[in-house]
Amino acid sequence: MQEPDTLVLEILRQDKALKMSVFEQKDAVSTLRHYSQSPVSFAEIQKLCLEVSLILNKVCQKGSLEQDSFAKLVKSGQLLWESLLSRQVKDKLKSTQIQNLILSIDEELINVPWELFYDGANFICLNFNLGRLVLTKTFDTPLRYRNFSSVPKMLVLANPTDDLKSAYTEGLNIKNQFDRRKHNVHVDFKSTYIDRMYVKRNICDYDIVHFAGHCEYMPKNPQGSGWILSDGKFTVSDILAMGQAASLPHLVFSNACHSAADNKNSFDADYQERNYSLASAFLFSGVRHYIGAVRRIEDPVSLEFSKEFYTRLISGKPVGECVKLSRLKLMKEYGIASMHWASYILYGDPNFVLFRAKIKPVSKKFKKVFSGYKKLIARFCFLAASLSICIFLYIWLPSINPSSYILYLKSKDVFKKGNNQEVIRLTSRIIKKDQLFLAAYPLLADTYQRIGDRENALRYYFDYALFSEKRHDQKNLAGAYIKIGWFYHLEGNYPKAFDFYNKAKTVTEENKDKLNEAIVLRKTAVWFTDKGDYAQALELLTKSSEINRERQAIYEHRYNLACDYFDMGLLFSNKDDFITAKEFYRRSRVLFERLKLKEELSDYYFNVGEAYVFDKEYNKGLEYYMRGLKIDETQGNKFNIAGDYNMIGELYLEMDKDREAEDYFNQAVRVSTEINSRTELAGAYYNLGSLYKKEGKKNKAREYLRQAQEIYKTIDEAKYNEIKKELLGAE
Repeated sequence: MQEPDTLVLEILRQDKALKMSVFEQKDAVSTLRHYSQSPVSFAEIQKLCLEVSLILNKVCQKGSLEQDSFAKLVKSGQLLWESLLSRQVKDKLKSTQIQNLILSIDEELINVPWELFYDGANFICLNFNLGRLVLTKTFDTPLRYRNFSSVPKMLVLANPTDDLKSAYTEGLNIKNQFDRRKHNVHVDFKSTYIDRMYVKRNICDYDIVHFAGHCEYMPKNPQGSGWILSDGKFTVSDILAMGQAASLPHLVFSNACHSAADNKNSFDADYQERNYSLASAFLFSGVRHYIGAVRRIEDPVSLEFSKEFYTRLISGKPVGECVKLSRLKLMKEYGIASMHWASYILYGDPNFVLFRAKIKPVSKKFKKVFSGYKKLIARFCFLAASLSICIFLYIWLPSINPSSYILYLKSKDVFKKGNNQEVIRLTSRIIKKDQLFLAAYPLLADTYQRIGDRENALRYYFDYALFSEKRHDQKNLAGAYIKIGWFYHLEGNYPKAFDFYNKAKTVTEENKDKLNEAIVLRKTAVWFTDKGDYAQALELLTKSSEINRERQAIYEHRYNLACDYFDMGLLFSNKDDFITAKEFYRRSRVLFERLKLKEELSDYYFNVGEAYVFDKEYNKGLEYYMRGLKIDETQGNKFNIAGDYNMIGELYLEMDKDREAEDYFNQAVRVSTEINSRTELAGAYYNLGSLYKKEGKKNKAREYLRQAQEIYKTIDEAKYNEIKKELLGAE
């Protein structure tokens, strides 16, 4: 395939003038090249550059310039075009049909905003697929360029300092974007607790690296500038040292703001130099292309740009065209005055293609022959599949007892409909007939848990573990440990829960059981969320979701991916980041609905409702709570219903509807007592105590607070001490 033409604009500084030449890249080796000179006042140029940065600083929080400011930017861009470029260069750039432009500039000219030169009709970065190359005297060592992998590898580093709300979402979206293109590119995602050693050890293994986080620029010590990681900086010095011994990635996309301490979306006067300090280190170390963000732009804008960029890149477009198309996408979405499109600079050859389409032409003769045999091949495949199924059923069904299996399928169907007593009857029959029919135990235990019979629930969870060991079934043994751990988790017995999660983790690792490994990672993440260790929880959920996304063609992994999203929503809710929480809840709901799961939707409705309550949208929150309650009532899930009543009562209390609150708290007491749920009973007593305290009924308040305190004494020491102080203050 013939490479498209590329123009090269070479500009060097000579005393009080600029020496420049514009030529086609294919003519770069010509013996003769014509240069023109343009005398300039560098003081005036510096003033114009400063004026551009001051105008860009007027971009409002929504990313737009006022009409007057935008008009001034156009005038400044046109003055730079008129003042810096010679007539020959301007004529060539305005008349050419070539789309690719390499701007090869003297290192002393990096602070000039070349991308914002205005030719009287448009900014040149919107006319051309523009990339910068910098001429320097600093480095003369031959560069080590890596060989591009047959299946390129990409590393996404997102939010290493755990203080940028949108960076994690951006990284995760990029990871998700490529999940359907696994044959084209392999993507690894890393977030939170990204230390310097991790980056140093791994960065050279990848063809593409995307960084979403903080970058610090040190004007007095440029070598100390770099990415801010969890334990310090990955600096310019680190990059240059690595480039001497290893091949760095082809492309680095640094979507970073330039100070960990300063989150303003501003263009500083030296914003070009800030960007180049890190870009130059990567380029001089063998990175072919570097894209840097010259100011921080939050979601959804940065996400929109990166999504469009990578979509175009993987489709086989040259890197410069990908940047220009992404600029145009932002301009279309937010308007030309938004200036979001001006936030990115590309260093490198814009004509370089990272993903070349592999097209294998099929001859007409082969097509004709193949079409004649299509029906025969289809019939053969059908017969082979049918025979395989018959052999499988012949061997497998007798080993689990076909009649028991039919009863089990019926039990699952009845469980979904909420007929708990019928589930207990059917699964008990299965176990009586065949003690080693392992699938019956968790279904029976879950049913007892649902109706609040904790004793029988725990009994059958342990039986599940016991008979899994007898049958030497490590996969089911791991599942049993997870179930027992979750039981203790819900009871507030965190040490025991953690112990069983670790047992499950050991079994899954020994047997390379990815399904249960993902589940135990997720359950442990919820454990850390409850303990307030959100960074550790997020890392575990990220690992779990990676396992499940890679295998989501399998039903169980798709279900667990929905649960991952749900628990990410829970985590961000606990961090009071309800915008991100709602997004993850939405994703979980989509998958739960596709899988036609009702019980999980109850939890979704209550958690989303809680997010609305936080935003003081009480009626919306109540609407979601009632939807969740209806599902739990239909399912006969008394364990959930006790908690539902407490949450609804708490909402009514916040709405100053005390009688409605009292009614739901009393219902919570009734159901909690009936199923012996001490956690929810303690919560209901505490809520009643708070209600009566609010109403000035001191004696009743103390009575219920003391009852809550007695229960919390054995299940939650922190809550026990909190109520103790509250009672002492009320004496």
